[in-house]
Amino acid sequence: MTGFDISGIPIGGGAPFVLIAGPCVLESEDSCFSIAKELKSICGEIGVPLVFKVSYDKANRSSGSSFRGLGIKSGKKLFAKVKRELGLPVTTDAHSMEEVDEIAPFIDIIQIPAFLCRQTDLVVGSAKTGKPVNIKKGQFLAPWDVRNIIDKCLSAGNDKIIITERGSTFGYNNLVVDFKSLPIIRRFGYPVCFDATHSVQLPGGAGTSSGGQREFVDPLVRACMAVGVDALFLETHHEPDEALSDGQNMVPLKNLKNLLLHAKALDAMVKKQDMI
Repeated sequence: MTGFDISGIPIGGGAPFVLIAGPCVLESEDSCFSIAKELKSICGEIGVPLVFKVSYDKANRSSGSSFRGLGIKSGKKLFAKVKRELGLPVTTDAHSMEEVDEIAPFIDIIQIPAFLCRQTDLVVGSAKTGKPVNIKKGQFLAPWDVRNIIDKCLSAGNDKIIITERGSTFGYNNLVVDFKSLPIIRRFGYPVCFDATHSVQLPGGAGTSSGGQREFVDPLVRACMAVGVDALFLETHHEPDEALSDGQNMVPLKNLKNLLLHAKALDAMVKKQDMI
């Protein structure tokens, strides 16, 4: 498997899993910075490498009146502060090449949202920045279909590619995870990430917003670690039930340490067995 570094953090190639975590959307600079600071403390204590994530704009919302975030200007300000004061690498999602060009200097990984994973210009243009690109597999794609997305990145001369599994559409307002997808995607030779919080989302399940079943995040994390992944994606918040986006599938920050300890133990055991 191809491995590479994200601002000094190794991912892939048998390295311990990397945590990509943060709140769903930029609600305020103070609240997001507070979450980033606490995440750094938790991950530093238990030895889990961390990339901080938050979206400055959630362009794909159930309702036109849903909160979308504070915008790219506020995002750039926050990312610069997190990198400068906390020393954390950061990532966020971009929805157009205009956004990629503006945000790329401020982040360490460009994230392609699931619904945009087949947008050739966006994927190729993001890869041309030379930054690592984390592409979320669309809920509508089979795992083997990501080969075409990988080839788009490679055509731009960039092999720093992460593919994120985040569940597949199953009927109406529901997602399921086929864990066969993780080894299938890994066969292409690039790091695989599992998004445990969006995988328990119920898209549009609350009518004007998405629902979620956060009680299933923990078992899905255990399952993905047992199968084998290179990164784990989680959204978290001090008070998920009061969050302005995706609260029902986010992990309460107070519960994160125990979840990560279980994940770390399983990850170490599986990767040790892989080396035997």
